[in-house]
Amino acid sequence: MLVFEIVIGLLLGGAGLAALSRRIGTPYPALVALAGAVLALVPGSPELVLDPELALTLFVAPVLLDAAFDASPRDLRANWRPVAGLALGAVVLTVIAVAVAVRWMVPAMPWAAAIALGAIVAPPDAAAATAVLKQLKPPHRLLVILEGESLFNDASALLIYRLALGAVAAGGVLGWSAVPTLLVVTVGSVLLGVVLSRVSLRINSSVEDVSTAVITQFGSTFAVWILAERLHLSGILTTVIYAMTISRTASTLTPARIRIPSYAVWEVAVFVLNVLAFVLVGFQLKTIVARFDRETWLEYGAIAGVVTGAAILARFAWVMGAGAFTRWRQGKSKSSPVTLSPRAAVLVGWCGMRGIVTLAAALALPTGHDGVAAFPYRDLILFTSFSVVLGTLVVQGMTLRPLMTRLKLDDDGEVDHEVRLARVETLRAGLEATNESPGTEMSALVRRRYELQLRRARQLLEEHSLTGTGTHAGPSSPWGPPTADADMVRTAMAAGRRRLADLRADGTIGDAAFQQVEQELDWSELDLQQILRAESPE
Repeated sequence: MLVFEIVIGLLLGGAGLAALSRRIGTPYPALVALAGAVLALVPGSPELVLDPELALTLFVAPVLLDAAFDASPRDLRANWRPVAGLALGAVVLTVIAVAVAVRWMVPAMPWAAAIALGAIVAPPDAAAATAVLKQLKPPHRLLVILEGESLFNDASALLIYRLALGAVAAGGVLGWSAVPTLLVVTVGSVLLGVVLSRVSLRINSSVEDVSTAVITQFGSTFAVWILAERLHLSGILTTVIYAMTISRTASTLTPARIRIPSYAVWEVAVFVLNVLAFVLVGFQLKTIVARFDRETWLEYGAIAGVVTGAAILARFAWVMGAGAFTRWRQGKSKSSPVTLSPRAAVLVGWCGMRGIVTLAAALALPTGHDGVAAFPYRDLILFTSFSVVLGTLVVQGMTLRPLMTRLKLDDDGEVDHEVRLARVETLRAGLEATNESPGTEMSALVRRRYELQLRRARQLLEEHSLTGTGTHAGPSSPWGPPTADADMVRTAMAAGRRRLADLRADGTIGDAAFQQVEQELDWSELDLQQILRAESPE
């Protein structure tokens, strides 16, 4: 009962902190992390111990799938160089910088343990940055780069993390012998993700009940992660490939009455997991800090400060250096600029807040129970990891809004233009479908409403193309009164959905625009079903 009461209190506190963060314009993980640090210092607060094997599966798998499902392959392909540079180059440089820094501070720490710490704190969490940036509407490309990086830097960092844990267990160090293992794990994870996505789509397409569908989605997510780990593959990479593959066809197989509530449930679940992860680390730290004396506090605090500085500077150095090199190379070749501008590079370099993956990886270190030796310097690594998360969220997260304002990186209107284009095309497809219906009075009314909505959508598209401005409101539902031809409206909606899917498939629009217009169609479909149920005789 005590644990239940604590969890309820944590969730209510997290909801309050999230509301406060939106009011002051800062990432809510920053305030939740501060709350976790306070809990670690409050005398009399309970001690909760989390199973290390559960940490990554519980906290990372659903959060990662939610992010990967929304990713746009088209945008990732267009920005693959900066995404790959951050997901690989920046991660490796951070691992090296942190390992060297902590070994300088603690010469007795094994290299494998130092590398494990570097891998734990290497991957930034884009959710914290994009939560602020989306409110300020920066260029869409910056959001694509940050969100794309967050999908793959977790995989690269946790691969190094797994190898470091294996090296500690074997009493050795990392070397070139690890390269074949990395290749096998990478290829195997990709193939497994694709295969499991096909199986999951077949199962989920036969589910018609909302609650069953949501439970199946969560169960499939955990099953994919667990199976990948049992096969000694990358749970992160498998989950990313699985989610991105499913998202390509799920929209055509999942009806609106299931998709809308399931999206809402996933949004709440991701929030709950983030809150619990940040606060549970505070409880984990309580058992550690209770053993600290004044000298240990000073020593661990100094180490945490040096590691935090090394992690921030390594990312910033990579982004600025890679951007400068690419601009120099493009200047030599006279090619069109596709790299980050200096101002954009500053923003991307500063968006290095660590989050749930860092916390979960630190919690997953062996604790020394059940015959398993405790990971060397586990207390120091857990304390330092939480300090890096807290430091980056507070220092970088709370200064991101004023930095963004100072850099004056304005929205390029790319997504807004694609949304307007998609509305025009879906309405045109719906209108063409109505022209094939019988010429009744109600059919004529439906066609007339489609014509008016299409005219309005074209006007908005032309205004945005000429000025880059205009209202963001979407067109209202195109059917007529409740007595209108329901079959005709369904046919028009189906034609619009097919056209929307084709626009995404051929790269005309990205996933951000697709999801926004799909949501509009979903709500229109649910409204129609509501009208028909109200009009149908009991």
